[in-house]
Amino acid sequence: MLDETIYKWYSPEWFTPSAFKSFDWANAFVLYLIPLVLLLFALKWLVGTKLKQKLPVALPKQEIEKHWTSYLRFIPNLLIALSLIFILVSLARPQRTNEEVEQWSEGIDIALVIDISESMQIEDFKPNRLESAKRTARDFIAGRQQDRIGLVIFSGDAYSLSPLTTDYELLYKFIDEEIDFNKIENRGTAIGSAIAVGTNRMRESEAASKVMILLSDGDNTAGNIDPITAAELAAAYDIKIYTIGIGKEGKVPFGKDFFGRPNYVENTLDETTLREIAKIGNGQFYRVSDNEALRNVFDLIDEYEKAEIKETRYKNTTDFYPIYLKWALVFFILFLFSKSTFISNILED
Repeated sequence: MLDETIYKWYSPEWFTPSAFKSFDWANAFVLYLIPLVLLLFALKWLVGTKLKQKLPVALPKQEIEKHWTSYLRFIPNLLIALSLIFILVSLARPQRTNEEVEQWSEGIDIALVIDISESMQIEDFKPNRLESAKRTARDFIAGRQQDRIGLVIFSGDAYSLSPLTTDYELLYKFIDEEIDFNKIENRGTAIGSAIAVGTNRMRESEAASKVMILLSDGDNTAGNIDPITAAELAAAYDIKIYTIGIGKEGKVPFGKDFFGRPNYVENTLDETTLREIAKIGNGQFYRVSDNEALRNVFDLIDEYEKAEIKETRYKNTTDFYPIYLKWALVFFILFLFSKSTFISNILED
């Protein structure tokens, strides 16, 4: 594509095939009239040949010689034809349009609240509950765009691992390197405290939508705030809460004995409390028992909580018909000049 800031109107580059291919034509149908101009001049020549007055002159054959100057008589017709052709090109309005699209969204603030208590080492998920949750959270973050995401981890206490941020690489680093069972010393499951820490992170948010995703596999056994009270506090700040109960009911594998055989422990989950938290937070409760079910739940939440992407389009259209109109004028002036010279009066053999 030609750069109009570099090439002047008299540059031969405007007549190259690449130049014509780069144009959008506002009135492209006018271009179909160009062959008609050529046809009219061909008809004019044929009719003129038949009707033109001829002066018979008798000369010996050996003295008849066609001189090159006889071809100059075609110059006026050629000039006026070119002038008409470039007028048609101008009427077709060659132009170029640069379109810019600006996208933005009002955005969603999301807090991922992840249980790292000892029971998250249970191996009914592969390789265990926590590693499966970390992998799924990573995939969930990768599917977001422009949303701020924060991380909260909890066991006996709750701890804000990352503030709300759009630096997803930083979040991946926290998930891969910082989330493990030894991050918090106090044992237990402080669900209420975790919700309170997540709420504290989001209470000053001005996002159009605020979402908390709480993932836990046990009962509330620690912390200094009741989960229901914490959920009501979150709801007061318009935070929607999704709760995910992770793990199977009954006996589940947890570690191995001296002979390498899996140990089994009884697993319990306070499903009632998690359901009530989701109800208060105008969200939903999900129970998952394997890796695939956990991924499906996060995919579902990902679809529910999509920000509306808005866009504004800017069009900048530049017309190039003046270039070809100038050429039409040049050829017309040359035509007038040629009509005033001997060229128009050359005898045809």
